[in-house]
Amino acid sequence: QVHVVESGGGLVQAGGSLRLSCTAAGHTLSSYAMAWFRQAPGKEREFVAAITWTGRTTYYADSVKGRFTISRDSAKNTVYLQMNSLNPEDTAVYYCAAELALSSRYADAAVYDYWGQGTQVTVSS
Repeated sequence: QVHVVESGGGLVQAGGSLRLSCTAAGHTLSSYAMAWFRQAPGKEREFVAAITWTGRTTYYADSVKGRFTISRDSAKNTVYLQMNSLNPEDTAVYYCAAELALSSRYADAAVYDYWGQGTQVTVSS
């Protein structure tokens, strides 16, 4: 069991930036493909970004492309989501997820085995 923990959420004004972090206590994430999803009130959970275990390939939802960057630091056992140019539509609970073998279904929440509890991001207008 991989216990994934997110941090870094908060309240920010539109146009601002936040960096989310995801780590796993007592377990290395280096072998896992990682992803960020988000869920706004009354909406389904949606894919945001994913990164392969090597870190060489990344994927983004169209809605965040050019504004968000996913990265990983194996030495720190941490995956990041740098979010720039935030707007109120980005308000959601953001979840980190881990999967051993990332496939073409990287945007499908069902393929991820391990999930964190989420961190709230609120963007005010």
